[in-house]
Amino acid sequence: MLHFPVLLEESVDFLVNDINGQYVDCTFGRGGHSKLILKKISQKGFLSSFDKDPDAYEYGLGFKNKNFNIYHDSFKNLDQYFANNSINGIIYDLGTCTTHFDNAERGFSFNKKGYLDMRFDNTTGIPFSEWLKNAEKKDIIEILYKYGEEKHAKVIAEAICEMQKIEPILTTIQLASLIKDVYPEKKIKINPATKSFQAFRIFINNELEEFKESLEISKRIIKKDGIIVIISFHSLEDSIVKDFFKPTVKSFPKDIPLNNIETKEFQCIAKKIRPSLDEIKKNPSSRSAIMRVFQKIWLVQKWLLIFY
Repeated sequence: MLHFPVLLEESVDFLVNDINGQYVDCTFGRGGHSKLILKKISQKGFLSSFDKDPDAYEYGLGFKNKNFNIYHDSFKNLDQYFANNSINGIIYDLGTCTTHFDNAERGFSFNKKGYLDMRFDNTTGIPFSEWLKNAEKKDIIEILYKYGEEKHAKVIAEAICEMQKIEPILTTIQLASLIKDVYPEKKIKINPATKSFQAFRIFINNELEEFKESLEISKRIIKKDGIIVIISFHSLEDSIVKDFFKPTVKSFPKDIPLNNIETKEFQCIAKKIRPSLDEIKKNPSSRSAIMRVFQKIWLVQKWLLIFY
């Protein structure tokens, strides 16, 4: 299956505001965004790309551009590679790559039989099936609620724990079939296992926490007027983005004669951009994508008048 980078032209147009600048692609995947960035920047510019997935890293090694480098590492470690105020633009294209679902043995697809792994980086950590062997019902419920927003979490968790008493759940089809069998709603538009697989994948890869850590670093390494582009695919990711970039307010107790201070480091220059109908038609998986774009500005402080 071909991988189509989402909002490709729109994201890179926002990102590259200096053809001689230094750029970071935090989620290389199959290099769609990286390829276009390299076309946009000059030979004086430079692109550094990151991916935890060994397959993506190997693919990136095939890029022969002299102004490009790829690292087999998580974007939570950006500060190990870049100094503060050194980068002109950073892009995140979150979630999975189409190629993750092509190889059944990676364990991402509930439509193909494969080992229940689910790790982006299968050279470290433990597969999801190993974690599941000793998982408690309350932990499974929490993961399904928190990362999948699955309202039938209790039913699914109970079924998983009962099955584990009989035989270990080692394959994607085992898990997907189990969820389908116990799912209370029989007529739904999506596969009953969709939210569960999302939740388990996010959990085993620590996706949201690593994203939060990376944003904190991006805030430091991006230059003034630099651009951060973020493409998210579900409400959990998008909520993190909105919360992270909103102005902070420092409040003072009522007995201290000072007004509250609002501090703003970034301005939103593109809010909630979605793929066109034409792009969704060509690439249905892009339908849930939301792009937000932020630019680093001089530190702005507002004194908020508070009347008691």
